[in-house]
Amino acid sequence: MSDALNLAYSGVDREWSDESAGTRRRFVQGAAATLGGLGIFGLLSDREAVAQMGQNDPQTILNVAATAEVLATIVNTVGPEKLGRGPGPRRLDRVTRRNIRAAARQELIHYEVLRSIGARELTKKIWVPDAAFASRKGLLTTLEAGDQIFVNAYLIGTTAFGNAGKGTEARYTGELMGVEAVHRALARQSLGKLGNDRAFMRYDFTDIMDAVKALQAVGFGFGAKGSAKGRFYHFDEVRKRTPNPAGVNTRKPS
Repeated sequence: MSDALNLAYSGVDREWSDESAGTRRRFVQGAAATLGGLGIFGLLSDREAVAQMGQNDPQTILNVAATAEVLATIVNTVGPEKLGRGPGPRRLDRVTRRNIRAAARQELIHYEVLRSIGARELTKKIWVPDAAFASRKGLLTTLEAGDQIFVNAYLIGTTAFGNAGKGTEARYTGELMGVEAVHRALARQSLGKLGNDRAFMRYDFTDIMDAVKALQAVGFGFGAKGSAKGRFYHFDEVRKRTPNPAGVNTRKPS
């Protein structure tokens, strides 16, 4: 095993030192699989060992979901800040702005709930393409595409948790998927498209790491620069100013 991978394992183990040995092992395995998929390990000599870790195990799914919610909180918080209000291609109308700001709080709540059931995000440093904030259309197109990825990822979670006999977690991911589907519909509606265009949510990929790859393909980066021109945003800084609309309710899973 390489020194780099040993170092990563040790760091994860230290962060979760208050957990039982068995729990720490599950976190380390899930983190290793996710880090490998994110490309954070780079060209490691023991990549094969990382690949052998289960990618759709419940812990990995939780870790990927929490990392995705970090990204979503950032995009939905920063987007309305950069685009403001009023007419023009760089502005958001009042209804669209309200919906995106509400989504920002919902994504942050999702992150907090995932953390409460054992998720550990792999990074809080996200590279966001400049195109996502360049115009109203750019932001809404980014949200439509991203929310579809999140819908698919949570359907993977529902399947995996259900197969593992984890009914509560399966219901949570079902509830989260429903909200992401609403976000997608609202983005489409603001783009002038049919919002409720599907009788069933699409399930295009079955490997949770494909969610990460899909986001990387459009320029996002997780702890590293993405393929598109952009900049880093830090979750702990952005979350301090995430909107908290009074109209957002049902703030806990059933």
